[in-house]
Amino acid sequence: MIRITRSIALDESELHEDFMRASGPGGQNVQKVESAVQLRFNLFESPNLPEAVRERLIVLAGSRLALNGDLIINAQRYRTQPRNRADALERLIALIREAALPPPPPRRPTRPTLASKKRRLEGKKQRGAVKSFRGKPSED
Repeated sequence: MIRITRSIALDESELHEDFMRASGPGGQNVQKVESAVQLRFNLFESPNLPEAVRERLIVLAGSRLALNGDLIINAQRYRTQPRNRADALERLIALIREAALPPPPPRRPTRPTLASKKRRLEGKKQRGAVKSFRGKPSED
């Protein structure tokens, strides 16, 4: 079991890892070693996620969520497969922990104060006066 929070733990059998060759520089090593990791975790079928966390995770996942419910995390920032595996798992755990946080309280809209309204109108009057002096002088 992979412990996420005190109340959430994932079974290792829910995770599926695929290995592939990483892109980018690296010389001959890149063309022969499958060091990149693609971690898949099915959100829809996981019995260990509470429904509220699942819904927030769907929003947080964004384009990493496939149509079948798989959350796909690609890790290829390191040159070795074990470090990329650990990186992918850490990123999954961080995403689930973020989804497990309680939602922020709703924003209560506030109204501008009377003094701030007066300051704004004074500034507008001043600006208008400055602009009015920019015209051609009248011939009186």
